[in-house]
Amino acid sequence: MCGFVGFIDKDFISNREKTLNKISELITHRGPDDYGIYRNDELDFCMGFRRLSILELSEAGHQPMHSKDSRYVLCFNGEIYNHKALKIKLENQFGSLPWKGNSDSEVLLACIQQFGIYKTLEELVGMFAISLLDKKENKLYLARDRFGEKPLYYGRVNKSFLFASELISIRNYDNFNNQFSEEAINYFLNYSYVPSPLSIYKDIYKVDAGEVIAINVNNGSIISKDKFWDANKIIQKAKNNPVTDYKDAIDMIEKSLRESLKLQMKADVPLGAFLSGGIDSSLITALMQDMSANPIRTFTVGFDDSDYDESPFAAEVAKHLGTDHTKINVSEKEALEVIPRLANYYSEPFADSSQIPTFLVSKVAKSKVTVALSGDGGDELFGGYNRYLWGDRIWNKIAFMPFSLRKSLGKLILATPNQIFARTENLINFRNPSKGVSFLSDKARKLAKKLIFIESDLSLYQSLSAEWNSLEKLTTNNAENSQFPFQNHERLDFLSYKENMMLWDITSYLKDDILVKVDRAAMANSLETRAPFLDHRLAECAFRLPEEFLIRDGLGKIPLREILYKYVPKPIIDRPKSGFGIPVGRWIKTELRDWAESLLSVENIEGQGLLNSIEVSMLWNDHKQGIEDNTVKLWNILMLSQWVNENH
Repeated sequence: MCGFVGFIDKDFISNREKTLNKISELITHRGPDDYGIYRNDELDFCMGFRRLSILELSEAGHQPMHSKDSRYVLCFNGEIYNHKALKIKLENQFGSLPWKGNSDSEVLLACIQQFGIYKTLEELVGMFAISLLDKKENKLYLARDRFGEKPLYYGRVNKSFLFASELISIRNYDNFNNQFSEEAINYFLNYSYVPSPLSIYKDIYKVDAGEVIAINVNNGSIISKDKFWDANKIIQKAKNNPVTDYKDAIDMIEKSLRESLKLQMKADVPLGAFLSGGIDSSLITALMQDMSANPIRTFTVGFDDSDYDESPFAAEVAKHLGTDHTKINVSEKEALEVIPRLANYYSEPFADSSQIPTFLVSKVAKSKVTVALSGDGGDELFGGYNRYLWGDRIWNKIAFMPFSLRKSLGKLILATPNQIFARTENLINFRNPSKGVSFLSDKARKLAKKLIFIESDLSLYQSLSAEWNSLEKLTTNNAENSQFPFQNHERLDFLSYKENMMLWDITSYLKDDILVKVDRAAMANSLETRAPFLDHRLAECAFRLPEEFLIRDGLGKIPLREILYKYVPKPIIDRPKSGFGIPVGRWIKTELRDWAESLLSVENIEGQGLLNSIEVSMLWNDHKQGIEDNTVKLWNILMLSQWVNENH
């Protein structure tokens, strides 16, 4: 894993190389093993690279890398898992080539030289962010992998065009003065992340997943934006070629997952896996162990609060599979020490609180390995989230209701004592543990607050994803208070409601929340993470499965369960789905109270000028007094407030 930065300098700064070194140094954590630069004063172009050596540890993998014909200069962050197959393809077609080493970067650049950038991108199996200078055409290409595993920002600062793996490099460019994006702030407050293609700054954007952008190096203008992989089109094509036999479907998924793991388990450095004890990480671990001659290294983090501690389940899976398992018990003190530093780990405001355990498990993993595989993507591809199970059932039950009746129902749910929800949750879990629920009170109350705003099944999904029904009282900006970052997410008629929700999650929540969380937390520890479920060939197999193959009898991820049961007994696996988080709602009232009080103070909020201090104080007071649980809303505000204080 690596990182890169670059710019087309049209402000004619005084010392380009000094500036390049400065903004490259800020992402040393992404690549502490090597540093390289490329400077072309004729084109006013500079590019710098930070390398974390995973494949080809020698100087043969040094970047920026020049093509054999000197036409192209490449900076590449990620892994091309099929680079050996591409190397064979090149030699079969063009004969023996003068290779310097065995890096995937060299193969990637050779493919671009022979096939061109667009055809090459279609051939790649991997995760990547690419910057490619074409000196012949005076073009810069920026490209990002199909699911958006690797980050890539770009945009204008004054007259110059910049691009970088992390926003911190762009923000520290000479004379940076871009203002905060009011639209991005509104989206962040509602969703805990800034959705693509926006960034927290005006005129700075994210390259979208599966996108390639061509830029004119002469003036920094964008020539074209193209998709080399579009989830909507791929899914439509897959649905026209469905798998109709259930056994064939299970066999196809296991075969494809094994092929993905075979490629992703290759590295010239120590490798392991995150293991939470859930279905996704347990299946990845089980197959890795089955394919390995030695015990694989697995890692989990445990907490004192049993409601948030999944480490016993992970330990049970690890023991059954015989992995070399490492579990760390993290005290509240250790977790709390991470929180004030989060703004430094993320390029822009980010408030998924599971970023904390993700950072901590990455930290312990880095002490023993350089690469860790994860189960990310399993929920979105195979129907794992609870909302897929009950979303359409809720809509079918409330669609006929007039708004007045929905409002009354919402008030009734909000008035129900927590003890009733607790007893109901216990009863459900006692009768059928494998189909149980967790945090029923929180989920029911969140639904209740949304009932009067739900007009369609799409708005049900979107409304439940958002924290506020309206931001008019909270924010001080004049940006349109658009609730949803889903303008391009139309309901696809050839998909069921559950399948539409999975697609919306793939193109929004997975890309801008889950993968951002893992990348930044791991990279802060110079750890590479890989997600075998996000091999696009496996995903395209999953898209071919009918809904009833994925979700049945109140359970999701049926194919993954069927495969996992071959390696881990069913009783070890089947239990209510829970998140990967920590009790921040309690902590901000106790151990983190001083920190929270400072960030939420009238003086600090009014000094930042982004939020209404009266509204923030009301939310905070209600939370402290136990009148209302405002955990997520307050955590979003706290993360925004801290980030602004450190980056304004």
